[in-house]
Amino acid sequence: MKTPANDLKRSAKCTTERDPRWVSVLKRDRSADGTFWYSVSTTSVYCRPSCPSRTARPEHVRLHTTLEDARATGARPCKRCKPDGLSQNAEHAAIVTRACQLIERSEELPSLTALAQASGLSPGYFHRLFKAVAGLTPKNYASAHRTSRVRKELTRGQKVTDAIYDAGFNSNGRFYDKSTQLLGMTPTRYRAGGINEDIRFAVGQCSLGAILVASSAKGVASILIGDDPEMLVRDLQDQFPHARLVGGEKAYESLVARVVGFVEAPRLGLDLPLDVRGTAFQQRVWQALREIPAGQTASYSDIAQQIGSPKSVRAVAGACAANHIAVAIPCHRVVRHDGSLSGYRWGVERKRVLLDREAAEMPV
Repeated sequence: MKTPANDLKRSAKCTTERDPRWVSVLKRDRSADGTFWYSVSTTSVYCRPSCPSRTARPEHVRLHTTLEDARATGARPCKRCKPDGLSQNAEHAAIVTRACQLIERSEELPSLTALAQASGLSPGYFHRLFKAVAGLTPKNYASAHRTSRVRKELTRGQKVTDAIYDAGFNSNGRFYDKSTQLLGMTPTRYRAGGINEDIRFAVGQCSLGAILVASSAKGVASILIGDDPEMLVRDLQDQFPHARLVGGEKAYESLVARVVGFVEAPRLGLDLPLDVRGTAFQQRVWQALREIPAGQTASYSDIAQQIGSPKSVRAVAGACAANHIAVAIPCHRVVRHDGSLSGYRWGVERKRVLLDREAAEMPV
């Protein structure tokens, strides 16, 4: 025989199970931490979605939009997931942010052991954590940061040797060994603004309009999309004002065809060597973008968390806007926190088409 109490339990169970947030609780989804909390009537505790405790029955669970709502139930914070503190993702991001700041302040690269000790972690765990959050190792981050400083000093016209030492490199020989890889050319040519550098390019057509692909000796340096092919060439000239632009090569047009093929059918993939030129921060953002799988999206705040700079959401958006390599560095997969489309350098409608096309090709 049904009783009012049973009816209430059934109603509560149905309400919880119908709420899309319940799936995050079942999956213990860490990415949902901070977006909502839940309380359990039978244990009188409230938790974050990723709580590792045994999942409560849905009829005993209430979902709360704010931490204050969860506290207002009179329940106490869970001792396992500690919902009043930072989420694990936020804690990891804070650790990596502090390590990045330490690297940037140091005249010489701190050892892995020193960085780990400053973070209160073992060297092995710290190294794995740093790479997972920042998208590159501490050593590579330090190299990118120092390279950024060299770029800045060379742009100001400083002597090459002075710029190398001021950026924290111990010897100019060690820097010169890797200078082409780091700068895309020799330091002297970079200081001169890329004079005598050859940039090969070709313009084609795809369903999104005109598309321009350009490469240096190192790899693809620019993929531009627009309505006017001549405007794309002018954009390329602005990007490489002192380089020799070489167009009209039949052999190079096959590379454009590969890029067009990827735009039309993302499932084909696009594995091309890239010549990525930007600041250390921009390169961290762009690396994080390349790790977003086709058919999925991430918010600007997600990317900021991933690279260890949770408060740099606007800077992440700026890095996306500064990206010159469309589709290969998929800034079109970054959306607002609510899932709506934000701006896109090559037009929001093109962004919508790219996302719809990728989503349609993903297996159900």
